[in-house]
Amino acid sequence: MNMRLGIVGLPNVGKSTLFNAITEAGAESANYPFCTIDPNVGTVAVPDSRLDFLNELYTPKKCTPAVIEFVDIAGLVRGAFRGEGLGNQFLSNIRQTHAIIHVVRCFDDENIIHVEGGTDPLRDIDIINLELIMSDMELIARRIDRAKKNAKGGERQFLREAEVFEALLAHLDKGLCARSFEAPEQDLQIIRQADLLSLKPVIYAANMDEAAFADQNNPYYAKVADLAKAEGAQALPICAKVEQEIVELPEEERAVFLAELGITQSGLDRLIQCSYTLLGLISFLTTGPEEVRAWTIQRGTLAPQAAGKIHTDFERGFIRAETVAFDELKDAENMVNARAKGVVRSEGKEYVVQDGDVILFRFNV
Repeated sequence: MNMRLGIVGLPNVGKSTLFNAITEAGAESANYPFCTIDPNVGTVAVPDSRLDFLNELYTPKKCTPAVIEFVDIAGLVRGAFRGEGLGNQFLSNIRQTHAIIHVVRCFDDENIIHVEGGTDPLRDIDIINLELIMSDMELIARRIDRAKKNAKGGERQFLREAEVFEALLAHLDKGLCARSFEAPEQDLQIIRQADLLSLKPVIYAANMDEAAFADQNNPYYAKVADLAKAEGAQALPICAKVEQEIVELPEEERAVFLAELGITQSGLDRLIQCSYTLLGLISFLTTGPEEVRAWTIQRGTLAPQAAGKIHTDFERGFIRAETVAFDELKDAENMVNARAKGVVRSEGKEYVVQDGDVILFRFNV
């Protein structure tokens, strides 16, 4: 399953403009609320220069990068958890994502309507978070009732479940997101099974105007960055308008344009990096005459489970993984030299796959 990121925010904060820019999908964007009704989905290749090297080295029939799905979700208004606006649809679409990119308006422009009457990023974030929290509270209340009914026979696991969710409900009732709830790991495992909206990891994409983005001096962004730090979330300064201008340029002119702005990476590249960091993801690589490919896995994944990402038979019949770090392969220039230098390793079932590992899995079924 591909990583799926939901782009959310109040109406008219730049969600669809940003989505169009990073996916080049051409989703509709306009200056009025509820322009986005059905979510637009765009699939984006994860930039990876390691694939370029391997593609040149092996000249395979195809080269397949890892991909991310971005979902442009309808703008939210107060009362979404009660179904106001497009609330029910909005919340349902968020539930299907792995993480949230929360676009926050960090610019003033009297020509662009703000549904709350003026720019205040912290207020806007609170509105979104409150809707997620209220939706979660309804779900948790049902979980508590069900756990208590199941616990009438004295089953300890249901008693514990009820206790955990009652503590979480009290936390949410203070206006705090589930992701800030502190509990022992065994209790967090119970909570993760509930698929809560306010538990999802968040990147705050602070959408600035061109002037503020160019000099990186924006008091609105400073507030968002402070909040993200306190929450353990991530804040990303971005200018949706600039990103739109970048994709309209020929490929060879984009680097020059970025240099003029004093940045080295597009918003898409920075957003992908933030997403991988936030979700604890890495990529390993496979090679051969048929295909060179990047595979996305959770950091800490063992070799057999990484093999299962390719095919369940690889995991079921796993024997060993012939592994070389990408940098060592690149230094050796090819696999023959890498073997001669002794940097190709044979790893077993307990090996933890590292980012950039080039792996050949040996299996038997």
